[in-house]
Amino acid sequence: MSADTEQTRPRSSSLPVTKAVVPAAGLGTRFLPATKATPKEMLPIVDKPAIQYVVEEAVAATLRDVLMITGRNKRSIEDHFDRAYELEEALAIKGDDERLRSVRESDGLAQMHYVRQGDPRGLGHAVLCAAAHVGDNPFAVLLGDDLIESADLLRRMIEVREEYGGSVVALMEVEPEQVSLYGCAGIEPTDEPDVVTVTDLVEKPAPEQAPSRWAIIGRYVCDPAVFPVLQETPPGRGGEIQLTDALRELARRKPEDGGTVRGVLFRGRRYDTGNKADYIRTVVDFACRRPDLAAELLPWLREFVDRQGAQQG
Repeated sequence: MSADTEQTRPRSSSLPVTKAVVPAAGLGTRFLPATKATPKEMLPIVDKPAIQYVVEEAVAATLRDVLMITGRNKRSIEDHFDRAYELEEALAIKGDDERLRSVRESDGLAQMHYVRQGDPRGLGHAVLCAAAHVGDNPFAVLLGDDLIESADLLRRMIEVREEYGGSVVALMEVEPEQVSLYGCAGIEPTDEPDVVTVTDLVEKPAPEQAPSRWAIIGRYVCDPAVFPVLQETPPGRGGEIQLTDALRELARRKPEDGGTVRGVLFRGRRYDTGNKADYIRTVVDFACRRPDLAAELLPWLREFVDRQGAQQG
């Protein structure tokens, strides 16, 4: 990196990424009635709530300062990442060390903070709620609906942020009929095969209007310059303030103004737990990889599939 390049960067570019923001204020309407009184983020993947996997990913990428954006009826999320003294005492008296360790696992994961979104007005508004906590620091955003198999993607995004400055989005190639479900990016290659420059972003485009098949998935590393842009971003699709719209504006700006957006091309395994069918597939996949469950579950699954095939035949 040249001295001239460094001088054109905003001051925040020299700061490390240490904070993670996890929006968790959604109503979870796709999972009603289960989410009438239980946050969708607390729905279990086998025996661990989905939101814990997300926090574990942030911690594995060295982000131990985690801000959860919550809303009404989300108190159980805070309780999950807090101590449960009565439960711990009961397990200790029983000598159930294994379950005691699993209960204590969540409360020491990270330094947890919480702020309420109030009126949920989209992902961009949720990120804007983090401004006071984040300040002038770059920060990661992890969406709770997306589970990523490892923290390698987030670690790579942080590396790209440190190298180039600006903001970074995770991109995954999807089928043409799926582009309308995502924000899609116009991209140009760089000298690194897994890194692209983002030239345009369109939220949930029609297939014929999509700039590419590379869709934004639920991982971002944002420059703090995104906050004043979000404040000026009008509601877009669905009457919500879209983070995609703010990042599109930053992609058009100069580096000294907090601009430029890079994309990291992701070809690993991602689970969309915000979709009912994918949620069930996620639970089955995770269960089949558990030594304590696979020996019993896999034979049953094979028998079930054979039985279904015979009935349909």
